[in-house]
Amino acid sequence: MPLHRLFVALRPPAVTRALLAGLMGGVTGARWQDDAQLHCTLRFVGEVDRHQAEDIAAALGAVRSEALALSLGPAGTFDRKGRVDTLWIGVQPRAAVAALHDRVDLALRRVGVAPDDRAFVPHITIARFSRSDAPGPEVASAIAPPVAHHFEVRHFELFESHLGAEGAIYETVARYPLG
Repeated sequence: MPLHRLFVALRPPAVTRALLAGLMGGVTGARWQDDAQLHCTLRFVGEVDRHQAEDIAAALGAVRSEALALSLGPAGTFDRKGRVDTLWIGVQPRAAVAALHDRVDLALRRVGVAPDDRAFVPHITIARFSRSDAPGPEVASAIAPPVAHHFEVRHFELFESHLGAEGAIYETVARYPLG
């Protein structure tokens, strides 16, 4: 039985994604995300079979939250074993996104998905780096902070990730309203 690689995310509106695209460039070795890859992950699920995927989709339908009024924050990085592998732009206010993350996490745990023990940092990945091209953490300062940009999110989505030679392709499985 094939497995489905799932995650739950917020998809910013087109105008916000265009602003993020305008920040991309000028960083050696960066593999910039394309428009279809720009999202704020609420919860990575991982690989599940079809039956669990159906349970997850149904459980997420019970998540209730108001629409989110958000803004872009400063750039930051994640590293793996001391090497920067991800460049991102923060999403604020953290508390509002974290509250939705917690509701999603609870719904997933109710259908048998193990809890995520990593700290939740609301962000939108804009670039990735290979081990050989990894910059230092100062790369975040190379990205001009986004101008004061506010946006509203009226739904969250369940995505399936298809990994390929050119990177991941994300497909919306289900969309859930907020508000």
